Formats: sequence, C-alpha cells, structure tokens
Amino acid sequence: MNKGQVTIKDIAKELGISPSTVSKALKGHPDISSNTRQEVQRLADLWNYKPDQIALSLKSGSSRIIGVIVPEIVHYFFSTVISGIEDLAYDSGYHVMFCQSSESYEREVKSVATLLASRVDGILVSLTKLTEDFDHFRKIQENGIPLVFFDRICEDLDTDRVIVDDEIGAYNAVSHLIDVGCKNIVHLAGKPNLLISRNRRDGYIRALREHNQPVIEENIIRCDSGEDADLIVPGLLRREVKPDGVFAVNDLTAAEAMKIIINMGFKVPHDISVVGFTSGLISDITNPSLTSVEQHGYIVGKEAIRLLIDRIEKHSGYPTQTKIIKTELVIKGSSIKN
Repeated sequence: MNKGQVTIKDIAKELGISPSTVSKALKGHPDISSNTRQEVQRLADLWNYKPDQIALSLKSGSSRIIGVIVPEIVHYFFSTVISGIEDLAYDSGYHVMFCQSSESYEREVKSVATLLASRVDGILVSLTKLTEDFDHFRKIQENGIPLVFFDRICEDLDTDRVIVDDEIGAYNAVSHLIDVGCKNIVHLAGKPNLLISRNRRDGYIRALREHNQPVIEENIIRCDSGEDADLIVPGLLRREVKPDGVFAVNDLTAAEAMKIIINMGFKVPHDISVVGFTSGLISDITNPSLTSVEQHGYIVGKEAIRLLIDRIEKHSGYPTQTKIIKTELVIKGSSIKN
C-alpha cells in the first residue's frame, strides 16, 4: 500500500470496522469506544493518514486553502511576501498552495487551472513580465473566487490590490543621486506593460524635472535583468558622455551593472553612483553595498492576504480596495561619493 494515499476505507478494512466508524473515531465522537478511537488513531499515525482536502471542501463548501502565484519563489522580494502571506494565513486557519510561474505566461495560465481544480477559496497573484492577456484571471472571477493582485497588478480587472509606492520610491532614489552630484543619470527600466515599471520611470522623470535636469530619452533603456545588463551597460560606458549615475528597476540589474562598471575600470561610487530597487540580500553582499529602495515585502504579503481573507469571509458587496505600501530609501556605499 502507498502510505501517502491512505484513505478512511483502508483503515476500516485493516481494523474490520466500517468507514463511518473510522470517521467518527478520528473526530473523537463519543459514540465510539475509547479503545476503538485509540486503535484508529494509532493506525492513522502509523500510516501517515491525511484527510482529503478536496473531499472535505466538497462537503463543507470551503477548502481553507489559498492559492498563490508568484513569478519567482527564490527572488528576495517574493520570498518576503510569501513569509507575510504564510504567517497571516496560518494564524487565520488557512493553508497555502504556491505556484511559481517562472516569468512564463503559459505556466501562469496552467497554475490558475491547477488552483481552480484544487477548489481553493481565493487566489493571490503577481503577474509575469510577459502577461498581456488576462482571460485566465477572468475565469477565476467567473467562478466566483476572490482574486487579489499584489506588486505586479492587472489594471484591466476590478479586484483588490496591494502595491508599493513605486513612483515616490523612484523619485527619492533619483533625487538622492542628484543630491550626491550626479548630472547624467541613466534609468535601466522595466517592461512597459507593467504598472510598476511605468511608475518607476515616472518617478525618475519627475525627479529630473523638479531638479532642473533634462530628460534624455536615450538615458531610459529597457534593461531589467542581469542578462540585459551584460548586453547594454558596456555600451553605456563607451558613450562619449558617460553616465555618472544609474537607477535600476531592480537590485539584480543594479548589481550586475555595478559589476560591469567596476570590471571596465570605473569606480563605484567615485565615477558612477548606482541605486537599485528592492533592498534585499543582494544589496548587502555587493561591494560596495548597494543603495536601494526598500519595498517591505513582508507587509505587502500580509496586506494582500488580509484583503483576500476579508473578501472570502465577508463575501462581495463592498467596493474593491487598493492598499499602497510606502517605500524607504536605504542609503549604502554604492551612491555616496567621497
């Protein structure tokens, strides 16, 4: 017997009693003798019996399971979001089922289908970079399942959302670069279909304008990964007028850009100051340490699942909400010029 798939019927057959007796014994029903309850529990423990959550959900109408889809589980920001989700879910009596889209639209669609088949009570999602069709999310709503987006949100659907204040975070980052003396700041930008990318670009532009610096379109380059930085940053450093500041859409891109800058013979921050966006583990292990915008992922996770649980338990009937989490600029060694 595969002990990982033990059922009530298996236990009943082994003990020579009815499945209903096993079910009652596992629930501690007073009609079942103490000896029978002990024998049933002993065998259930021995065989590692686990209740069938889907079968239970069919009976109760609630699975107490929440589905979560994230682009990357190993990404520092999303790992802190997951911690916030799990902590509040556990305290509220819910289990969490995680799916990783790996920045693949096709995997995101399949993840939605998996969660729907698992009869989850609600779903939390952060979009992939490639998602531009949202029919799979409409299917969630058509099934009457609460849906909350966080960080990378879908603007086409009316749902609860949790976002960070990307525009102000970027504005503060670029204002800091200007304050330390930078006059030619490049923005390594994200994919424009994502609201977070557009907001960070807008913050960059607003900071330049408010500090009377020109907005140069050639200084806004789509570059949101280490691989992109490997292709793009060397060319920036060969320009006749080289950048003296870099504001990257995320820490991974900022760290790779900083490595390339140093390898090509420039000093950070003496020649070029660098600022990222996330303020995770990467910002501490670079040399010099990376100035970055803290997104407070743990708070994002807790707020997202709080909205979802409220929607599950209070049902519909009230307007959707958008929670905005404030950012914080964490200044480290990559931006302060000596």
